[in-house]
Amino acid sequence: MTSISGAEMVDWNLAVATATRLVRPGPEVTRDEARAVVAELRGHARTSERHVREFTRMIPEGAAVPDTPVLVVDRAGWVKANVAGFRELLLPLLGKMQDRRASAPGGAVLGAVGGKVTGVELGMLLSFLASRVLGQYETFAPASRDLPAAAAGGRLLLVAPNIVHVERELEVAPHDFRLWVCLHEETHRTQFTAVPWLRAHLEGEIQTFLGATEVDPMTVLERIRDAAQSFAGARPDAEHGDEGRSLVELVQTPEQREILGRLTAVMSLLEGHADFVMDGVGPQVVPSVAEIREKFQQRRANGAGRLDAALRKLLGLDAKLRQYRDGERFVRAVVGQVGMDGFNRVWTSPNTLPTKAEIDRPADWVARVHGKGGEGGAEDREG
Repeated sequence: MTSISGAEMVDWNLAVATATRLVRPGPEVTRDEARAVVAELRGHARTSERHVREFTRMIPEGAAVPDTPVLVVDRAGWVKANVAGFRELLLPLLGKMQDRRASAPGGAVLGAVGGKVTGVELGMLLSFLASRVLGQYETFAPASRDLPAAAAGGRLLLVAPNIVHVERELEVAPHDFRLWVCLHEETHRTQFTAVPWLRAHLEGEIQTFLGATEVDPMTVLERIRDAAQSFAGARPDAEHGDEGRSLVELVQTPEQREILGRLTAVMSLLEGHADFVMDGVGPQVVPSVAEIREKFQQRRANGAGRLDAALRKLLGLDAKLRQYRDGERFVRAVVGQVGMDGFNRVWTSPNTLPTKAEIDRPADWVARVHGKGGEGGAEDREG
């Protein structure tokens, strides 16, 4: 590179190439089997849309909502889609860092080298994740020729080889498992299409988080170095409380931790709600849902070995597992107290989203939003 723009501070093409080269091959399937899987997943996505809307009652019957594409992809397709999403989200931060670097001696050369290094590192991370994600609603995805998205952003990805791999590993009925996964992911699509302000709210929080990032390269490197040493057990002051914290947590400023607390609460809500809906709809349309849930929960808890567990801890993925559990418990408790319509008040505005503390204490959210003791819930329960 002869000139480094904000976007080029990460070599995105190198990130895609690295991830594609390193990602594990998917399970062996014939061409006919692959086509059948793709067709079935697309059909399940359409079926799930009706089931989720009826169960959640988030979208009134006959109401028009933005349509978002459903894409069945392989692992390389998931990588390409996520690199595009990362680039979109990080553009303001990278521009800020570029402005700082441009005034430093040798900044252009440092940017070119750093962009390639970061591209390789991002590619390595994505190669690890690409074989583990079953599906994903990409909230901030820009459209491209190969990967369409809604005009306002958003598309649903179903990663076919990973779904086949897990259903074989768990030894569950493929038809049931594929529908079960689609129910979870369709819930995420419904959340964002039914709640117009949710995308902008999340983007604002994320941009505020990124805006608080230390842009001095030496400061960032020092934080990452401390994080790596703490994780490896080589840091002499590890007893000060950094052990057990993820790399993501260790590179944050105090302001970012406060923002992350709000983001964690929202993500717990979204993930827990998807799990709740998946299990709520499941018994009517997925005959083996109890077996699938039990085996899948065991898989979530156990991981895939020592290296997998170490990487999950370092990257903060264990925190995501807690989001599923804590969020589902919050949704179940609130629905049990004030009914589905009472719970749906959570989507009224950013002010009615639960706080991180309320995720752990659902009754506090009910008291704040519905009045002390959840007054008015009886009417909601009748629905």
